[in-house]
Amino acid sequence: MTSDAIRRKNKRLALVAATIAVAMVGLGFAAVPLYNLFCRVTGYGGTTQRYDPVAAAEEPKVLSDTVSVRFDANVSPKLPWKFYPEHPRDTVTIGARDMTIFIARNESSRPITGTATFNVTPDQAGKYFTKIQCFCFTQQTLQPGEQVRMPVLFFVDPKIKEDVDARDIQEITLSYTFYPVDDGKKAS
Repeated sequence: MTSDAIRRKNKRLALVAATIAVAMVGLGFAAVPLYNLFCRVTGYGGTTQRYDPVAAAEEPKVLSDTVSVRFDANVSPKLPWKFYPEHPRDTVTIGARDMTIFIARNESSRPITGTATFNVTPDQAGKYFTKIQCFCFTQQTLQPGEQVRMPVLFFVDPKIKEDVDARDIQEITLSYTFYPVDDGKKAS
């Protein structure tokens, strides 16, 4: 093999390797948004649905069946807030809108912004637990000593009764964890 042929092969190999490296970096950046989209569509990992009245063809049918919903509240150790549900449990009619209230209080001496992550257990219920309005959709800033009541409007989609893996669920847990929004300052 001539030295020109070897150089061409090496160039081709370097180009293929560089293309693969760029593709892997691109997939690395796309992985999180693609995973989030997958979770929203399938309810995987207890990801809830978000109700869009414009996209909804009709209001959900209200059934006579009920399900118990337990509300769980957690706070990162880095966030000096108290956070808890006003009522830790509720029995809701499947298909009917319901509301619960969470209470948050900033225990620090400075304003702090937090953001909440959420999930639903059991995982099979995630795609049927639909939020209409939730504090988790936006960041929350609380002033020193400020306490707020944060509503969550939701319903359990009646389609849960058609799913063989979810129709016998008797209790759903909606869990939130608040984390500080990183602003480069230390919480006091």
